[in-house]
Amino acid sequence: MSADQNKAISRRVPIDVFSQGRLEVVDEIFATDFTDRSTRPSGVPAGREGIKAIASALRKGFPDLTYKVDLQIAEGDFVAGYVTVSGTHKGEVFGMPATGKHAEWTESHIVKLVNGKITEHWGVIDQLGMLRQLGLAATPEAVPAGR
Repeated sequence: MSADQNKAISRRVPIDVFSQGRLEVVDEIFATDFTDRSTRPSGVPAGREGIKAIASALRKGFPDLTYKVDLQIAEGDFVAGYVTVSGTHKGEVFGMPATGKHAEWTESHIVKLVNGKITEHWGVIDQLGMLRQLGLAATPEAVPAGR
């Protein structure tokens, strides 16, 4: 697969699966032996079912969930992406009660593709930034300049 083809496939995760809630796409673009090397929330299964569970939970908690792909870089079998995520926290998600607040956070993801299927994933999510915006984590006081 070309770099552009791999980028198009990996872009389907944030857009088709997470923004649009098309969970059936997971079985189409992820390998059956897919390995997620990121930390999963407690109780979320591994593999493709885990991706579906996370997308479903986020979409229930943030009904207006939107992912915007800001950057993609591809080399060989790997695609790295940087996305901006936004949504209004209107429902419980991963044990967090709804706050009614809007939040915007960033995520970085790297996927490996083999024969047009995602086989591995690594991700880093600004969860602390999201939690602070939702009022679920303390925001430190600003320290005056010169201290």
